[in-house]
Amino acid sequence: MKISESKNKYLQDQLGSADISFNEPVVAGDLIHFTITYTAGFFGIDDTGSIKICTRFATDMAKPQFTEPDQPNYVSIQASNGATLEYRFDPKNNVRPWDKTLYIKVVKGFFREGDQLIVNYGDPQQGCPGIRMQTFCEDSFEFKVLVDAFATYDYVELPKSPELRIVPGFVTNWKAQIPTLRRTDETFGLQIKAEDRWGNPTDPENAPLKLSSNKPINGLDREICFETQKNGVMFIEGLSVTEPGDLVIEIQDATDIILARSNPLRILEVSNLVHYWGELHGQSEETIGTNSILDYFTFARDQAGVDVIVHQGNDFQITSDFWEEIQVMTRKFLVEDKLVTFPGYEWSGNTGLGGDRNVLFLHEGETIRRSSHALVEDLTDLENDCNHSDDLFRSLQGTKSIVFSHVGGRYADIQSHEGNLERSIEIHSAWGTFEWLLQDALRNGYRVGIVSNSDGHKGRPGASYPGASMFGAYGGLTCMLAQDLSREMIWDSLLKRHHYGTTGNRMYLDVTVGLNSPGKCFIDDPQLGHSNSKMSEKVMMGDIVLTLDKEVRLNVEVMGSAPIEKIEIRNGLKVLETVRPFNPNELGHRIRLIWAGAEYRGRGRETIWDGCASLSGNVIESIHPINLYNLEKTVRQLDSTHLEWNAVTTGGFGGFDMMLKDQQTGTLNIETKHVQCSMTIEEIGFHEIRIDAGGLDRHIRLSRLPNNNRHYQMSLERSILLNPNIDNPVYVCVTQEDGHQAWSSPIYLFR
Repeated sequence: MKISESKNKYLQDQLGSADISFNEPVVAGDLIHFTITYTAGFFGIDDTGSIKICTRFATDMAKPQFTEPDQPNYVSIQASNGATLEYRFDPKNNVRPWDKTLYIKVVKGFFREGDQLIVNYGDPQQGCPGIRMQTFCEDSFEFKVLVDAFATYDYVELPKSPELRIVPGFVTNWKAQIPTLRRTDETFGLQIKAEDRWGNPTDPENAPLKLSSNKPINGLDREICFETQKNGVMFIEGLSVTEPGDLVIEIQDATDIILARSNPLRILEVSNLVHYWGELHGQSEETIGTNSILDYFTFARDQAGVDVIVHQGNDFQITSDFWEEIQVMTRKFLVEDKLVTFPGYEWSGNTGLGGDRNVLFLHEGETIRRSSHALVEDLTDLENDCNHSDDLFRSLQGTKSIVFSHVGGRYADIQSHEGNLERSIEIHSAWGTFEWLLQDALRNGYRVGIVSNSDGHKGRPGASYPGASMFGAYGGLTCMLAQDLSREMIWDSLLKRHHYGTTGNRMYLDVTVGLNSPGKCFIDDPQLGHSNSKMSEKVMMGDIVLTLDKEVRLNVEVMGSAPIEKIEIRNGLKVLETVRPFNPNELGHRIRLIWAGAEYRGRGRETIWDGCASLSGNVIESIHPINLYNLEKTVRQLDSTHLEWNAVTTGGFGGFDMMLKDQQTGTLNIETKHVQCSMTIEEIGFHEIRIDAGGLDRHIRLSRLPNNNRHYQMSLERSILLNPNIDNPVYVCVTQEDGHQAWSSPIYLFR
């Protein structure tokens, strides 16, 4: 159900045709050359008429350039009749979702029937190696061709679009995925996934693999063969563990090289709540994403292996028919104890009217309340629109619905807020990391949970790599603590804010507070009206608690999917303590350089961190990048003392580790647009050195790490002195040394 952006259908069949020279599947991210040839129809193209060749907003195909014929992404354009052409590329010169536009205007001359326009992408004649294609898979990557034959700037889309098929490349990475918590003798599955360099699941050649674990696993073969035609994923079901403990599985190749280490799995004899992973926010091609809604749900279930999946299309692109189809899909894919779905949509109001919100319903059959009908032609349900978020909140009263605010292209203005509906704040997605949104909520006294999702547009919900586009981060996941995997219990978890958000990793996180005397624990926010409550001496993430205690005991337990760098214990806007699993005596030759932050809150938030570093009086023996998912944004070691890099952040962070020959000697000089500094290696130690650079929490920080950090697990207990008369939103932020993070929903304690 692809949306056509052109309402004008006037004599489509007489306006010509467009053909593409490339008929073979294209490997995602490859440099290729191809030609799109437009042949004019009966009307030709009049003097000053024009053509648009448009691709989707979501695509990260390289931007065409027209001035350097020996460099990548060069595009040449000629008219067969010698007409003079004027052309440019504009990333937003057409109606969404077909925003990205190659605009070609006939400025001297005109076209008759049969005249041709030849567009050579990656023209090799003067040495161009090709144009880099989209980095994610799509069966029908379209080039929409629109013709202004009459020089009226009123375009007609050609009936048939040139297409390419984008397929995955060779295996470069392996993943092993298991649940996060199960009970003894309870069955679970192991997912093994092979990915290409851009994160697309891909079939390897028949690959013999060895499996090992730190604990005995019932039903696990020690050697398997990963067969082809698995769409890059193999599931091994029916596994179980008899004894309680913590489990990790490793995958090796035939030569015993470790290919992947699984996320940790905790096995308990008894547990009331179980960890379930969800992707609550992403889109498909029917709005602004990639591939169909059927592909969306199928990928989430079969290739991402999530437990909960929600589709969130921009409401102003959701037709009534598509709203029905969304609900058909949520019914179809709902299998209790296997996969939970919820119907929903993204309320996409302008920022000044409330900004982006996500709406989830417990059941199908609810009315969609759009922010506008901007791209929906059928106006018969216009009276259902809610143009302001306040109107949305009023319309949802009495329905079984949950709202969370997020930052996408536009961001949520949470001055407008309804706490009994807007239960959570999304602080991480493929757009970046946005802790400032949570800070806004805490300043305003809101009691909200934390979720993280992808807002993915690339057809990979639950495993959303950013590719090579403006998206600055790997998509997040939300871990919900629920009694079982059913709609009712996952909904209960979301209502109670019993969840934590991550940047896409699957760490185990448990955060509780022990009280000296029983406190009153509320489900809903009591400052907003009546709420049911119960008395409890132990409360968990998301709870709202009235206590007589002046001091409480915070208990945190973390098992990382990678070694842990630090845990920040926070009370509202204040970091109470930063805890590292290692001590200063363990520090070694490894220096960590991180850049972070954004320009500002809106769409132009990208911060360019291109720069270089030089080291005098010491030698760089190796480097290791952190959070650099875009393969075109890399750190390069020029020689033993010089580095350079290209990088961008959109609120999160990236950087690299460098291993030095000598632990203490030398001076490091750093040069970027936003920060220029110099410091001795001896100065860089256990505590971070931070250099602020304006913008939105924009900064560079440096620290020293152990040469080999083996701390995958941390347990800690702290006494927290409560501030009187105000909320104490106690929560933690965990950072792994691979760059992944997690945030627990705050426990709201008040006296």
